[in-house]
Amino acid sequence: MITFSARLLPLALLVVTLCTCDRAQTVTPETTDSPDRGSSLRLAPAAIKPVTVFAYEDILWGFRFLPDGRMIATDKAGKFLLIDAEGGAKEITEGVPTVKNIGQGGLLDVLPSPTFAEDRMLYFSFSEPAAGQDPADKNTPASTSVARGTLNAAETALENVEILYAAAPKTDKPYHFGSRLVWGPEDGHLYFTIGDRGERDVNPQDSTRDGGKVYRIAADGSIPADNPFVDYAGAKQAIYSYGHRNPQSLTVHPVTGEIWETEHGPRGGDEINLIQPGLNYGWPTITYGINYNGSQITEEVAAPGLEQPLHYWVPSIAPSGMAFVTGDRYPGWEGDLMVGSLKFSRLQHVDLEDGKVVGEQKLIENLGRVRDVRMGPDGYLYASVEVEGIVRLEVE
Repeated sequence: MITFSARLLPLALLVVTLCTCDRAQTVTPETTDSPDRGSSLRLAPAAIKPVTVFAYEDILWGFRFLPDGRMIATDKAGKFLLIDAEGGAKEITEGVPTVKNIGQGGLLDVLPSPTFAEDRMLYFSFSEPAAGQDPADKNTPASTSVARGTLNAAETALENVEILYAAAPKTDKPYHFGSRLVWGPEDGHLYFTIGDRGERDVNPQDSTRDGGKVYRIAADGSIPADNPFVDYAGAKQAIYSYGHRNPQSLTVHPVTGEIWETEHGPRGGDEINLIQPGLNYGWPTITYGINYNGSQITEEVAAPGLEQPLHYWVPSIAPSGMAFVTGDRYPGWEGDLMVGSLKFSRLQHVDLEDGKVVGEQKLIENLGRVRDVRMGPDGYLYASVEVEGIVRLEVE
């Protein structure tokens, strides 16, 4: 077996020496109050009011804005929705691949092509069941796949759907599929995440296996020549970084172009990470979390060659969906992170200063399980909330 620890130790040690010392100092446990930085103009959490712009009783796993201002969203059960400014929606099921909608699986993220106005192409991730088996059967194996298809002119179907990446092997475990998608701002490549699929001691640290990774492919599904593992025999060449548990947020810094990620820890140890090529983010060799039954996974929270998170949460918040705050609608929050919390049914405002977490605020308690968070073209923050729909965060 080809393992990361054997192949990348010299590189990892060099990276640690050059890069991780300062980052380790930024690790902080969960805080609840951000400093006001001495500004009377800084927005208070109580000023935020959620306004429902699209009511929906099922789970909208992901959503994005299209160039014309409409939203495209995924219903976890296996359909797309085109949502207009008046809150109306058109369902799209024709041409959509069959998904295994169980546990954390289903139709997951969606990402329009950078040239969607011309090519009408949508990229998406989903839990793909084994061919020829019943997707409703809990024992049917499935894995995370990434595909693309063209939205037809009538906006009633996906056409020319093709699978760009299909993780292997499939398993009947119903959790840790990932999966978020972003475009690299500098290289134009597609980055996506796949969770460890519940095989924590097998997948995350093994280059020959999918799961527990961030991936990078070209828009047509080909492997970029400068991917970190293209020269390693037997390795999954799409891998960009590894040692992840279940990444359910992926976003691009609007100024630096860095790719930021959040991932679920077990009981404690949720993380924010800055994703860089070829680096090992430690799961399960190091973690700030413990098993759900209270037993210990490892005594180690740091080790040579393993990246420290920029920030971690204890207790876990179950982060899903993340966006950088831009524009001027939220005074004093510019450049901060807004993270959805599944566990606590709220939004988590993560206060950043010079790329470091300096505090946090809890926003809109009991909002519901926040699944995705996006900045809209109108400068407002939007969030999809399970069994509620999509809300806009307005300032009273």
